[in-house]
Amino acid sequence: MGEIVNLNRARKSRAKTGQKAEAVANRIAHGRTKVEKQAANLDQARAARLLDGKKRDTPGED
Repeated sequence: MGEIVNLNRARKSRAKTGQKAEAVANRIAHGRTKVEKQAANLDQARAARLLDGKKRDTPGED
């Protein structure tokens, strides 16, 4: 015979697991200092400039 499971307890533990995963993602996204955010933005802008600089010009466009 199978194990008896309290359905309310199982539902609450499953919800708690999902909330913990969401909390980890939020800590990563929002738990950075201002300097870290500025550094990430500078790196992203630098990468975009390098990519734009490597594009070739097409003969029909001016």
